[in-house]
Amino acid sequence: MTNFYSFHGTVTAISDFSPGYSQGCSQLFTLENELGSIVNFVVTPSTYFTDHEIIHVGDRLTGYYDGDLPAILIYPPQYHALVMVKDQPDQFIKVDHFDNQLVSSDGELKLNLSPYTHIILQNGQLFSRYPGNRDLIVEYGPTTRSIPAQTSPYRVVVLCLNT
Repeated sequence: MTNFYSFHGTVTAISDFSPGYSQGCSQLFTLENELGSIVNFVVTPSTYFTDHEIIHVGDRLTGYYDGDLPAILIYPPQYHALVMVKDQPDQFIKVDHFDNQLVSSDGELKLNLSPYTHIILQNGQLFSRYPGNRDLIVEYGPTTRSIPAQTSPYRVVVLCLNT
């Protein structure tokens, strides 16, 4: 179970990040939010981008990282990006661990799967098992006004981060 933390902001810079042997394969995305806080995300080939979006300076996005991993004490903070989500109008995305009842770890969203829900792996292939007790990226629309809010998601991406 991954403890997802996030930071939302505008991309102010994209540069190559070369930690040695993988020159050109990693990038550093700098994000700044409305309060002026800045975060650097290390983006590697294993970072999942929803809809495989190409990101440019000026785009608004949310970067998700594992909040339980140690982070180096520098300013601005620097995290390894697990998932990057570009802002899209009328699209809601939740990246979280969902229990066996498909309730998010923060208790704010419950999934009601329908025959129209596409459940896939990060590589786009169909996922044939029940998605409970896993880290998921959920794309959804309208929700109920209950606690937790309930929705029938359009797409669920199963994150196999620890396998």
